[in-house]
Amino acid sequence: MTIHRLTATSEALKVIEMLKNEYGELVFNQSGGCCDGTAPMCYEKKDFHVPSRNIKMGEVGGCEFFIDKDQFEYFRYSQIVLDVKEEKAAFGNSFSLEIDEGYQFITRSRIFSDEENKLLAEQEK
Repeated sequence: MTIHRLTATSEALKVIEMLKNEYGELVFNQSGGCCDGTAPMCYEKKDFHVPSRNIKMGEVGGCEFFIDKDQFEYFRYSQIVLDVKEEKAAFGNSFSLEIDEGYQFITRSRIFSDEENKLLAEQEK
């Protein structure tokens, strides 16, 4: 049994595919807050420099997903689920690519069970 730190809903994967068809390779980054906020942001890979303090959580829809080091510590024992919601009111209010398409990526999380944490520790050795 493989434990994944990161997964995505089918709805999020559909939006990712739509964006990839329009923009090409994408990358996700979830900042630690303040000016950048804490929502996952989707960028064209060629236009985004991943901060050196960020950690790769995994990939969704063939796109790398990075998270701030402090955020990773907070979510260390949780699985992050990338989801999407319709967000017509936010048009032009973010640098994330999906906003102008009427969507906003969000993350949900769930805490791993003790068994999943053991398996994850074995996987990451």
